Amino acid sequence: MPHDMLEHLGLLAELDTTAADLSAWAERAADWPAARNCQALVRRLLSRVDTLRVRLDAPLVVATLGGTGTGKSALTNALVGAEVTAAGRERPTTRQPTLVCRRGLRPELVGIDAEAVRVVERDAPILHDLVLLDCPDPDTTEDEESRGTNLAKLRELLPHCDVLLVTTTQQKYRSARVATELAAAAPGARLVFVQTHADLEADIRGDWQQSLGQQYATGELFYVDSIAALEDARKGLAPRGEFARLADLLTRELTALAAHRIRRANFLDLVGEALARCQERITAALPAVEQLEAAISAERSRLAAGLAGRLREELLATRRPWENRLLGAVTARWGFSPFSCVLRLYQGLGGLVASAALVRVRTPAQLALWGAMEGGRRWRASRQQRKATAATTRAAALGWDDADLRTAAIIIDGYASEASLVRDDQPLTIQREAAATGAGFIAEASAQLQRLVDRQAARHSGWLTRLRYEVLFFIVLGALLYRFGKNFFYDSWLGPELGLTETAQPVLGTDFFLGAGLVLLAWTGLLVWMFTSRLRRGLAAAVNDVAAGWNSPKLAGGFFARLESQCRAIRAYRDELARLTARVADLESRLATTEPLGHRRQCRMMNDER
Repeated sequence: MPHDMLEHLGLLAELDTTAADLSAWAERAADWPAARNCQALVRRLLSRVDTLRVRLDAPLVVATLGGTGTGKSALTNALVGAEVTAAGRERPTTRQPTLVCRRGLRPELVGIDAEAVRVVERDAPILHDLVLLDCPDPDTTEDEESRGTNLAKLRELLPHCDVLLVTTTQQKYRSARVATELAAAAPGARLVFVQTHADLEADIRGDWQQSLGQQYATGELFYVDSIAALEDARKGLAPRGEFARLADLLTRELTALAAHRIRRANFLDLVGEALARCQERITAALPAVEQLEAAISAERSRLAAGLAGRLREELLATRRPWENRLLGAVTARWGFSPFSCVLRLYQGLGGLVASAALVRVRTPAQLALWGAMEGGRRWRASRQQRKATAATTRAAALGWDDADLRTAAIIIDGYASEASLVRDDQPLTIQREAAATGAGFIAEASAQLQRLVDRQAARHSGWLTRLRYEVLFFIVLGALLYRFGKNFFYDSWLGPELGLTETAQPVLGTDFFLGAGLVLLAWTGLLVWMFTSRLRRGLAAAVNDVAAGWNSPKLAGGFFARLESQCRAIRAYRDELARLTARVADLESRLATTEPLGHRRQCRMMNDER
């Protein structure tokens, strides 16, 4: 397959891929005015892709653009080598656009309505790979909004032009009207800057290039005498001087193969301009979205901190159930021993109180405690699930104050309105979010508290701790057993029987056992108090540490979830725009046309009329 054909097919593939990516990005637009505006802009841009594909093999459209009397028509005549359009330095402005092309070429082939132009056919060599379009003057005094005016005709033709010959004179090179139309037409076109009237005026290309330099890459600027060039052509003489270089540039750079590169570069230039405008609009609207995100985070933190504070206070206030739950975990790890039996008995008594306290769950703290304590009772799982669901709803309702919820909703609605993201069904939405968030909050709190109990149980059931309390408990228990055993076996029985003692001692009576029981009970109570105080201190510190983490807005993530999702979608939309912009810029740098042709130096907003 010929190289030109491969290049042509590669060009079509690049255009199709770029257009498909742009279309996919535009259709993913978030429900946000700035994104919808970008969507509409990209759709308008993509509507030109089919036209571009049809025109890939058509000759390039080279149009003249300049103010009244800047020699546009004279330059067209000089390039063709014949008077194909009325010219004259003292004539009125050009009103009828003139399309000069080779014989047999229809204007529709280059995307121009045949009824909008006067068609002139010539067999000039320069018309082999291009057509020349002598455009109306933009610096008209006619009503800009009226149809059929010079300006209206010009704006209809410029989107179909591939290369613009921008003409000026010493008096016209700072024309504001021409500069405005050039800025609108430059995206999607290559530029050639030409100063005419070289026979009458001084060379102002230096000043002109300086005024254009910040906005355009000008390439080579030409200084020509179109009238003299036309006379040379009529006499059969070869072009001379600056005009010869201009004619050589057009015939050399605008060949059929170059047409593909130019149109590809023009399309990418137009895409870059559209993306830059989208970037500008999104950047202008994004601060309001960022403020909304910050407000959502702040309100979540405030609501989470309020619930976490109440939850912490209630957890610390309901000491007995926590102590009982922790004792159960400790004794499960402790195994069987004298002091563990005491702890189990103490826990059993406390379990009755704890169970009675948790029969009616009414607060988030009670619900979290209930979830942590009931988690180990697998055989009651189905019943617990039903109770947990009902209790969660009640706890969520009691977890936040209605005034706090309304205040948060009003604040967020204000920021959402500024960002053009409006919530719906505010009262119902905030109540649903409160219920859902409360359920998630309590579930997370219960899981954290269960882990807290497990850690505390492991910490307080080490072998050194067990040995210390077992020894302390056994000292009194052993002393009492020794006293009773010595009296019963030795002092009152074996000693006298074996003659080891002179008289038998009476067996200890009820007074001894009552006293021993009181001593053992007091000692046991002291040890249990010491142990549970140790547990309580560690538990209080651990609850404070866990509660500090509940202040995170993540635990209140159910609030304003839809708005947060919209904000994330907007950021993803903006990030995808940045990737597309970088990709188009990379394609432009790799597929750029040659330096002699000027172009837009930087992307700016497209003119609405384009």
